[in-house]
Amino acid sequence: MAIAELTPSECEDLLAAHPDWSLAREGKAIQRSFRFADFNEAFGFMTRVALLADKQDHHPEWFNVYNRVEITLTTHDAGGLSARDAKMAAAIDGLV
Repeated sequence: MAIAELTPSECEDLLAAHPDWSLAREGKAIQRSFRFADFNEAFGFMTRVALLADKQDHHPEWFNVYNRVEITLTTHDAGGLSARDAKMAAAIDGLV
């Protein structure tokens, strides 16, 4: 089954529901930056996200330096944002 890309209206709804995320890659992805007290806290967060991602079989792109974590979500099979990204953003937001 093909994974459907979100419509522009659905992308607006996604951003309204998750205001800490912003569009990236010409509207084909969303991203969010996180800051933590230190590396240990950032790494612990990344571990929790990794466990969620594995359960959802939807893995984020991310970047970590010391206490900062940047996450980008996109669905390559859909060619952009999909409901999978909305679900993953909600799960990540639930961790912070």
